[in-house]
Amino acid sequence: METTFDFEKPIADLQTQIEKVKQVEEKTKVDMGATVRELEEKLEQTKVEVYQNMTGWQKVQMSRHPDRPQTFDYIDLICDEFIELHGDRNVKDDKAIVGGLATIGGQSVMVIGHQKGKNTKERQFRNFGMANPEGYRKALRLMRMAEKFNIPVVTLIDTMGAYPGLEAEERGQGEAIARNLLEMSVLRVPIICIVIGEGASGGALGIGIGDRVYMLQNTWYSVISPESCSSILWRSWDQKERAAEALKLTAEDMLGNGLIDGIIEEPLGGAHQDPESTAINVKNKILSDLSVLKAKDTDTLITERIDKFSKMGVVNE
Repeated sequence: METTFDFEKPIADLQTQIEKVKQVEEKTKVDMGATVRELEEKLEQTKVEVYQNMTGWQKVQMSRHPDRPQTFDYIDLICDEFIELHGDRNVKDDKAIVGGLATIGGQSVMVIGHQKGKNTKERQFRNFGMANPEGYRKALRLMRMAEKFNIPVVTLIDTMGAYPGLEAEERGQGEAIARNLLEMSVLRVPIICIVIGEGASGGALGIGIGDRVYMLQNTWYSVISPESCSSILWRSWDQKERAAEALKLTAEDMLGNGLIDGIIEEPLGGAHQDPESTAINVKNKILSDLSVLKAKDTDTLITERIDKFSKMGVVNE
């Protein structure tokens, strides 16, 4: 395992043991198949125990795995064709949000998503997936184009949040996100939103209003990250695990609170263990939902979308 989190150490230790036994077998020519099989069985049991009982903080870690598939990975895996479109026609082309016309199973869609980058150079180029106002304005431009040509919109959410820099605030970060919330709520085409990694605050909500909102199994969605929550409440990042549990940010928590419409299953150990099968699950969910949503008339679609979000939360007067 190239990247191992603390809670994955029992798995990594067993994998190391198996590798060592195989090396001894190869070197000494002594049959150690029984030992290998026993260790492999124990490894599978340990994987189930570890991955099916993850805490909120552990799922946050999993969502940040460096090998986890990102927007372009899913585009490559589920789209038959893709033409990237650039720029907000106002400031510049924000590389943290990507989008364009695509076909999925013969269905034309507008795909929009955050792109973090896979290595240091690319992450700097993509600003670690933290969009500036022009990124959200680019996303809105593409959504309006999709509306014009009656093409459904699919958004893939994976960001630590909107970029908090001074220049972003000067160019209207808050207004750009608020405008997207307003426009997406009344967009006259189906919208499917999927959290594929981190779903942090307004940075995620800026492309997160849809007729169907899903989360992959090992992702999180919250108004604030556990580290930031810990630093505000306890003046230290040391309480991030406690904050993660209190925020109820996992897919199961979000579904239980009625804030999302479903959970898309990942392979045991996370999407990075088998990106292809994860992409198939995402593709099937998109296609099955589009067949339902496209059958609805536009006014019904918008009314149901607004009602869905209006019912969230509890107000005590």
